[in-house]
Amino acid sequence: METEVKLTKLASCAGCGAKVGAGTLARLLEGFETRYDPNLIVGYDKSDDASVYVLDENTALVQTTDFFPPIVDDPYLYGRIAAVNALSDVYAMGGEPKLALNIMCVTDAMEKSTVQEILRGGYGAAYEAGAIITGGHTISGAEPIYGLAVSGFVHPQKVLTNSGARPGDVLILTKPLGIGVLTTSAKAGMVDGPVLTRIYDQMAQLNKAARDVMVRFPVHSCTDVTGFALLGHSFEMAQGSGVTVHLQAGRVPFHPEAYDLADMGFIPAGAYRNRDYAEPGVTVKADVSRAMLDLMYDPQTSGGLLMAVGEERSEELLRQLRDAVPCAAVIGYVTDYTENSILIEA
Repeated sequence: METEVKLTKLASCAGCGAKVGAGTLARLLEGFETRYDPNLIVGYDKSDDASVYVLDENTALVQTTDFFPPIVDDPYLYGRIAAVNALSDVYAMGGEPKLALNIMCVTDAMEKSTVQEILRGGYGAAYEAGAIITGGHTISGAEPIYGLAVSGFVHPQKVLTNSGARPGDVLILTKPLGIGVLTTSAKAGMVDGPVLTRIYDQMAQLNKAARDVMVRFPVHSCTDVTGFALLGHSFEMAQGSGVTVHLQAGRVPFHPEAYDLADMGFIPAGAYRNRDYAEPGVTVKADVSRAMLDLMYDPQTSGGLLMAVGEERSEELLRQLRDAVPCAAVIGYVTDYTENSILIEA
């Protein structure tokens, strides 16, 4: 649907590209003391996708929040993508989202119908996920913002974190890279309609189907690849797990149009923040192009799940994933820690 005022023109940055860099975030949180509670088994100190609090022997509460400025001009689609992105954190922990609250900032330039369509997009995504939006909080401000605070549930013994990868694991990614490059380039009119439709469909796709397959297998670790990019989130997984993550650049799925644009220098600012954060922990062991490395640092909005699973079950997991998510691919493997947290290979 068209709007008189284009939503992306009301924001200085778009989607998860607005995310504060991981390095900056770590510095901002330095020195904070938190209350100890033995039932809190995953907190913000873990750099994970959501917090997890044990309620009883069969149930743990998963909580997260995510919101960002418009990444598309269609308000319904913006609302859906923002909601899908927020719900993804619960899926990455192996959980099922159940309740959500709207988080919204509106501007004077936004019409009533625009606000309603954003909310309708969020409600639609939550309904598809099996979650209920029960209210929320809205303020007025200089830029539009929308997202969700989400609560879900998982069995305490089946929680997946980004710090459980083991030597011998195979790494599987469920969505291709390049969203940040393409949405940045779209603002300059460099991306045609069919490509935009393809990436909009990808961002609007819940990670529910991938999660539902994943939990049937003994996956050791999982995270969703969003604002910190493949390399930023892989770096956190490697550090948290005390292992070396080997990424095989030639196997990483990406949108070919994004590669071409990256080669031309259309790189979002968030990619440079991600590079500053993760690059000290990355060793490039092969002849990998600058454009490919840029895609691996590219902030993703509503990206896929990155899973670490034992090699003996990896082929069957990939086969079942591809029945639900055809673009799923093996992109690397895990070893004992060697010379650096991430080694990029051909």
